[in-house]
Amino acid sequence: MYELVIKNAKLITGEVIELAVQDGKIALVAGEINEPAEKVIDLKNDAYLSPGWIDDHVHCYEKMELYYDFPDQIGAAAGVTTVIDAGSTGAENIGDFYALAQQVKTNVFALLNISKEGIVAQDELADLAQVNSDLVKEALEKYPDFIVGIKARMSKTVIGNNGITPLTLAKTIQRENGGLPLMVHIGSAPPELAEVLDLLEQGDVLTHCFNGKANGILDRASGKIKEFIWPAYQKGIVFDIGHGTDSFNFDVAETARKEGLRSTSISTDIYHRNRENGPVYDLATTMEKLNVIGYSWEEIIDQVTRVPAQNFNLARKGRIETRFDADLTLFRLEEDEKLLTDSNGNTRTTQTQIVPFKTIIGGVVYDN
Repeated sequence: MYELVIKNAKLITGEVIELAVQDGKIALVAGEINEPAEKVIDLKNDAYLSPGWIDDHVHCYEKMELYYDFPDQIGAAAGVTTVIDAGSTGAENIGDFYALAQQVKTNVFALLNISKEGIVAQDELADLAQVNSDLVKEALEKYPDFIVGIKARMSKTVIGNNGITPLTLAKTIQRENGGLPLMVHIGSAPPELAEVLDLLEQGDVLTHCFNGKANGILDRASGKIKEFIWPAYQKGIVFDIGHGTDSFNFDVAETARKEGLRSTSISTDIYHRNRENGPVYDLATTMEKLNVIGYSWEEIIDQVTRVPAQNFNLARKGRIETRFDADLTLFRLEEDEKLLTDSNGNTRTTQTQIVPFKTIIGGVVYDN
């Protein structure tokens, strides 16, 4: 007897499948499953099933003062099975974050800030004494299943007078530790975006890719994507949304899409203030913003499931396949008008909302 069977579930492609769960894993995927189960969810061809949504840029270490939230508020309660905290903590406080993360429903992973204190202040990389590669290595060795990469925030309020140097240190740390994933936050200069992109390599994650700042990807004078962006995009740098309070602009995203530059992954940069007061609210709302400017639901779902799992080496997540973790999101696409607002106050109106109603994490079902 299976622990859970989901019947008559639509995939975003339109295919209808049935799925069985045992011991926290996907045990069977088939057109029809008739074996008994302790719990059955029949979606009656009226709702969708996808791999569990992954938000790869959040801030959920609840003891921080600047940027914090609670994993289950932005995770299990919002259709998100896995969150990756993007550098809230460094080597000196990652242990406490790890202990807290073990107590929640949502899968929580971390990108380790190269500053040993994490984001205890806005300018965590203004003092390079905060960057200690030995401490980073120790943390990676102590929490190998929790830390999935490192984070460097490269904008003027963070780096002080240090220019591009923090990123060169981050790249050295990356190389010294087996080429682990690196996420880089971009914002106002210095450093110039071109300097940042020159140092990034295939697989490195550029977050806040569609921000509306002068140091972003859009040349406001010409209304086109800056020429130096294209080689970076073509060599396989990951363009991650990282919406946030100040880092997603409809015009930039629309222009990029029209010119053939699409995001690689979709994330929120959520913390309690932009969840409670907007403009982020939740991952579903960020997904709706990509849909309203022309991204298909199929590519949107891919960008919050398979892609982030691949980027951060979450080997058993992001796919509906046997032996993968039974992390699943059940949702509906509802025809209902909704006003969407970007980080700069620009609005678009969608007619289709994506509404998660059950979050399944390791086979355990949570209602939204």
